[in-house]
Amino acid sequence: MNSSWFEPVRAYCERTDAAFWSEPVNAATNAAFLVAALMAALRARGDRPVLALAGVVAVVGIGSFLFHTLANRWSMLADVIPIALFIHGYFGLALARFFGLPIRAAVLGTLAFAGLGFGLSPALDALTGRDVAALTNGSVDYAPAVLALFGVGLALLGRAPWAGRAILATGGVFLVSLAFRTVDARACAALPLGTHFLWHALNALVLYRLLATAARFRRGVG
Repeated sequence: MNSSWFEPVRAYCERTDAAFWSEPVNAATNAAFLVAALMAALRARGDRPVLALAGVVAVVGIGSFLFHTLANRWSMLADVIPIALFIHGYFGLALARFFGLPIRAAVLGTLAFAGLGFGLSPALDALTGRDVAALTNGSVDYAPAVLALFGVGLALLGRAPWAGRAILATGGVFLVSLAFRTVDARACAALPLGTHFLWHALNALVLYRLLATAARFRRGVG
């Protein structure tokens, strides 16, 4: 493997050196994703798409643990790829399940959503003349997910009000979790521990709530 894949990455306030346990709180709080995955799997009751995405949530926790312990370039990919898989997998499920789109249309819609995500940061960089990802600690990459949550939630209010309210409330939790992720580096002086661990805890709740809403919708409860 190319040595550049092992290049150290210091991305969060808690890390002070390249040691394995330099981010103990950030590492340990990934257990929240495993708990969320287990609880979502129990709620699924044989719902295969929800079970599959619950498995992805577990992989999110494992990948994030690797990044917050090994903290190098390949473990960063182990962190971000499962998150991207969940975001796009859930978006496709939402199009098919909540809005009744055929599989082909849901896939095309998800590909269009992915294109928006990949093009957002370069477009903002060109528009502002600044590295927006660096300014936001990479949180700008989650802007499409925020838009999707509130867009789906609002669209569902007329179709299934309880589901729309649940998605909108989950979007609110996600905004709070994203704020903690964004300010982590700026909080170092006042809070050496940083705030990234709160992103883990709240984001695990977000993922669980999303899967629980999808499972409940399939059962026609509401």
